[in-house]
Amino acid sequence: MFELDHDLAQDIVDRTMAILPYNINVMDSQGLILGSGEPERINTRHEGAQLVLANGRVVEIDEPTACRLKGVQPGINLPLLHDQRLIGVLGITGDPALLRTYAELVRMTAEMLVGQRHQQAEQQWRRQRCDDLLALLLGERGDSPRLVDEARQMGLKPQLARTPYLFELAPAQNVEGLSSWLLSRYPDSWCVSAAQTSLLWCRPASLNLDNLRLLDKLASQGWNILRLAVGGQADGLAGLRRCYRRVGDLLAYGRDILPETRLLTLDRYRLPVMLWRHRNDDALDELLSPLRKVLAKDSNGQLIATLRCWCDHDGQSQACADALGIHRNSLRYRMERIAELSGVDPLRLDGMLSLYLAVQLLPHEPAS
Repeated sequence: MFELDHDLAQDIVDRTMAILPYNINVMDSQGLILGSGEPERINTRHEGAQLVLANGRVVEIDEPTACRLKGVQPGINLPLLHDQRLIGVLGITGDPALLRTYAELVRMTAEMLVGQRHQQAEQQWRRQRCDDLLALLLGERGDSPRLVDEARQMGLKPQLARTPYLFELAPAQNVEGLSSWLLSRYPDSWCVSAAQTSLLWCRPASLNLDNLRLLDKLASQGWNILRLAVGGQADGLAGLRRCYRRVGDLLAYGRDILPETRLLTLDRYRLPVMLWRHRNDDALDELLSPLRKVLAKDSNGQLIATLRCWCDHDGQSQACADALGIHRNSLRYRMERIAELSGVDPLRLDGMLSLYLAVQLLPHEPAS
C-alpha cells in the first residue's frame, strides 16, 4: 500500500511553489503536515486537513473560520487520491476566492507526481525481487516449485535454455550499468551481480552471438572488461547452476594461468580447468613432476615455449616449426631435449597428453 512520505510531500511543495506565489502544505492520511513552504509547520497537525479526511471532499477555509481552528490559515484543502484511495490532503494558503482557479490544477499535478513516484517504487521493488529470485534460483534450493512458479509470474522464463557469461571488470567500473546495457539489448536475459567487480549474464541459448565482437562493443561503450568466461548451453536450472560453477572456475583459472587472455571458453579449457580445480591435490604432483624437470634446465624458457607451441598445434611438426620460425630439425632437437629432461616422450600420445595437461597448469608469463 502506497503512502506519502516527507520527501515526496516536500517535492510536491517545492515544484508547486516554484510556479505559484502561494504557500503549499501537504498532509498525510492522519492530517500531519509532511511538506510545507513554512518549515516550522512540518510535523504539526492540520485541522483543516482532518476535515477533508473526515468528509472526503474539498474544504474551503475563510479568515473567520481559520481563527476558530488550530494550526489553520485561510485557503483551500483538497483530497489527494491514488488509485481512488484517499492518501492525504493538499492545502493552498490564501483567499479561497482567488485560489479556486488554480486548486484543481495543483491537485492534478500533485496526484501525477504521486502516481509517478508509486510507479518508480513498483519498478524498483520488481527489480529487487527479480534479483532476489535469480539469486535463489541459482542457489542450492533453486528448484523449489514455489520459486519457479513466482519466476514465471515475474516473466523470468526459467524454462529457457541459457548460456552463462561471467564478466570480470576493472575496479571502479559500473556493474549495474553493464547489467542495464545487456538487459536492454538482449531480451529474456538474466543478470546477477556475483561480486563488486563481476557480473553473471545468462543469455538465451538461442541467441547467436560473436563473443569477440561483444567485447569490442563493450570496450567502445567505455567498459573495461578484464576477462570474460563463457560457459556452454545449460538446459534447465540444475544445468545452469552447474555451468555457473564451471565458469567461476574458468574465470579464476584464467586469472591465475592466462592473465593476458581476455576471452575464455569452457569448450576450450574444460579439461585444464577441471585439473586446476584440484591444483592443491597431492595426486597432481606426479603429473607436474616431468615438467618441473624441464623447467629446472630451461633457463631462457625456450623449451617451455616450444612445448606450448607443440601442444597448440596438436603435435603437427611443420605447423609448430613455422609458428616458432625454426627448421623442423631444430624442432626435432628441442623435442628430443624435452624428452631427455622430462623422461616423457612428447611424440607419443600418452607423453603428449601428460605434458599438455601439465603445461595447462603452468602460469603464462606476461609479454614483455
